[in-house]
Amino acid sequence: MEVGSFPPKSDAGKCGSCGPGYASPLEAMKGPREKIIYVPCIYRNTGKGIPDFLATVDVDPESPSYSQVVHRLPMPNVGDELHHSGWNACSSCHGDPGKSRDFLILPALVSSRIYVVDVATEPRAPRIHKVVNPEDVFWKCGLGYPHTSHCLGSGEVMISALGDPAGNGKGGFILLDAESFEVKGTWEEGDEVPPMGYNFWYQPRHNVLISTEWGVPKFLGYGFDPSDLGKGRYGRRLNVWDWSSRRYIQAIDVGEDSAPLEIRFLHDPDASQGFVGCTISSAIHRFYKTQDGAWAAQKVIQVPSKKVEGWLLPEMPGFITDILISLDDRFLYFSNWLHGDVRQYDISDPKNPKLVGQVFVGGSVAKGGLVRVCEDEELQSQPEPFVIQGRKVPGGPQMLQLSLDGRRLYVSTSLYSAWDRLFYPELLREGSVLLQLDVDTERGGLAVNPKFLLDFGKEPGGPCLAHEMRYPGGDCTSDIWL
Repeated sequence: MEVGSFPPKSDAGKCGSCGPGYASPLEAMKGPREKIIYVPCIYRNTGKGIPDFLATVDVDPESPSYSQVVHRLPMPNVGDELHHSGWNACSSCHGDPGKSRDFLILPALVSSRIYVVDVATEPRAPRIHKVVNPEDVFWKCGLGYPHTSHCLGSGEVMISALGDPAGNGKGGFILLDAESFEVKGTWEEGDEVPPMGYNFWYQPRHNVLISTEWGVPKFLGYGFDPSDLGKGRYGRRLNVWDWSSRRYIQAIDVGEDSAPLEIRFLHDPDASQGFVGCTISSAIHRFYKTQDGAWAAQKVIQVPSKKVEGWLLPEMPGFITDILISLDDRFLYFSNWLHGDVRQYDISDPKNPKLVGQVFVGGSVAKGGLVRVCEDEELQSQPEPFVIQGRKVPGGPQMLQLSLDGRRLYVSTSLYSAWDRLFYPELLREGSVLLQLDVDTERGGLAVNPKFLLDFGKEPGGPCLAHEMRYPGGDCTSDIWL
């Protein structure tokens, strides 16, 4: 089957009054242009001592408040470290007219709270609906450090965890009822679980869920320490689960200390392949189903490290921290947080991705900085510092979000406050930014939109760290099609 030509499920798109999302990924591409996005903003480790907040950002170029925060929803607690978010319902529930996308699920990575935010009553001014206390997660699930949230067609919300309540590594999943938002327990069955957790994606037509591993929470929480390498404290596996029995069945090794983070199946619900970005090893692996029904992975992109002086280590990896796939399964995007570039690859042939777009928007190797590049396999010289609207951008490109039509790519610059503090201490002083790149969807290509800059260094509470982005109607990293 060719990438981008999805066979519809027999009943897809035929319901008279449909539920949330879209009947297919290609239908989603025809959806309306985004006008607002939700962005969690973090104050942990900045010295401010105030709560994180959820920002509502105006991204409508026809609006007088374009590229501005139009609402701030502070959390009721300090030190949460908001991180990723998901929905109570998405396109996995499209065939159920009784479901609607009304609540943003907002896990706190450090405190292990889970905030449920009402975005339906007033989309531009969300409000707290419920707080799931960490004790409920600890006692009912034996898990902590919640990360990725996905809605299920069953009417439940599933959240991956990095470890147990004590900060040891443990891969598992928290289940919430999608109406009461009570903790129901864990999703997984059986005694065997992976040693770590992070992100996940599921593909029911192949009876599979695959999860990834970042590292052991009690070590991650203090920042990146090179002495932790080689001690089993960072992830190295893709963990395969049987979707129907909920049992852990296979581990795919992608290399010691590779830290596989964001995983994405192709959006086509019949697809039996996808991609995962490995942060520390700076590689993209294609994972796929083999002829015998098992799963395997092959490295298809390697970002070479740069030999440097004036940095933490003698070699600097690209540090791939986010990846995403366009809804037509034609392009793969990823960010090199340390090197400072965002890349676009044509994946029409998933076994042989082709680089078609690249732009530098910060990073650690720009000219005039503390780092001198001594040997570089890719660049002839260090890139120029990135300046937009007179602002020299601190940090490097991190979280990504693509418009439904694939023409606009939003980029934030903060990874995780404890790691920001080590790699980009100026982020804590100056705040992060939100950028928007224009995408050439015909030939490939990326260009910075000079009219869009959201400077989180100018927040009323002081500079903060903005992270993941969500559209109210769903996007290519929140929605899964059944």
